[in-house]
Amino acid sequence: MLKDKKHILFILFTLLTVCVGAQNNTSSPFSCYGLGDINDNVPNTYRAMGSVGIGMRNHKVINPSQPASFTACDSLTFMFDLAADLLWTGYGDDAGRKNKINGNLEYITLQFPLYKRYVALSAGVMPFSSVGYNISMADSINSDYHYTTNFFGNGGVSEVYGGLSFNLFDWVAIGANVYYMFGDVTNSRDVTFTETDVKTVIQASETSVSSVRFREGLQFFHTFGKHNFVLGAVFENKRTLKSDYVIAESTQLDTVWTAEDIAQVPMMFGVGASYTWDNRLTIGFDYSRSYWSQAKVFENLDKLRDRNKYAFGIEYRHNPLGRNYAERMFWRLGCNMSDSYVEKVRRPDFMVSMGMGFPLRNAGTVFNVTVEYGHRGPAATLEENYVRLTLNASIAENWFFKRRL
Repeated sequence: MLKDKKHILFILFTLLTVCVGAQNNTSSPFSCYGLGDINDNVPNTYRAMGSVGIGMRNHKVINPSQPASFTACDSLTFMFDLAADLLWTGYGDDAGRKNKINGNLEYITLQFPLYKRYVALSAGVMPFSSVGYNISMADSINSDYHYTTNFFGNGGVSEVYGGLSFNLFDWVAIGANVYYMFGDVTNSRDVTFTETDVKTVIQASETSVSSVRFREGLQFFHTFGKHNFVLGAVFENKRTLKSDYVIAESTQLDTVWTAEDIAQVPMMFGVGASYTWDNRLTIGFDYSRSYWSQAKVFENLDKLRDRNKYAFGIEYRHNPLGRNYAERMFWRLGCNMSDSYVEKVRRPDFMVSMGMGFPLRNAGTVFNVTVEYGHRGPAATLEENYVRLTLNASIAENWFFKRRL
């Protein structure tokens, strides 16, 4: 038994190293703004339910988006969750369209009780933001000079988190996560003229982040017979990131400007609720607001605005104890709508999702498959459609019990 645990921990450490090194998992042109595409850190189980999470509490799911939920875990169980995704992105405008495919290890998390059902710990690594784009546009000046502008960027910000959760009573839990954020984001632009007598103009910037932020969570929960209710809330205060920003420009990259700590993550709050009937039907709803308009990112080269997100999801399991395997499977549907945190992207992002969970017969392990379809941006300027396939294994092992001789 101890030997098996060492093997599992070795595999976890290897996957953790791979996940930390693999940051760029997007080809979206919208990731050129701010810090890139922001990740809500919702586990794959809840992504299939429209990315709800604040009001969700389940002993078989590690939920980093709500630190108060960790004490839902079984008092004898060690859990870990790892996920990988495959992303197809199609984007374009009236001038043409392009398709891109990306794949990556998405996240890895673990969770276990520290003291019975009253104190629990969770930790893991996941992306905070992702940057990856390559766009070209051709134009001319009075038909005399013809040029092509190329925009490209890559990188992202990752985060390692550790969280503690406490049950204050049989119906109240609190928790907090601390995140160590790190990574590099590179954005470049060059203007190349067809006429050889005009030099290429280049502008390049690189941002390195190494900083800490915090999230607090609260949940109220109670069961009445077959009915279980959860009400949750999360909060993050505005935080200035310890970062270095370097920008170079002109024809020979001979103008260099540097600055420190000019990026911030905004104050954020969210509320959520869920209802479960007889461990078969679960319905969840979330609302969150991030105050990006009050945050500073690269001296606000792109004007920011507040981001509102609405999420709704449903999960159904016909019979957890059924003899037929299909009766024990999980079936999930969801959708969400959210604003872009960049002022110039006015149309809300929309996503629908569906998924299935495949439980093992004699273990607490569940394999989940989620498919998401998303749309953002107006067709008149720049439109994006994407399909994301995410696979994860949520594994539970009984480690904390004494064997009888």
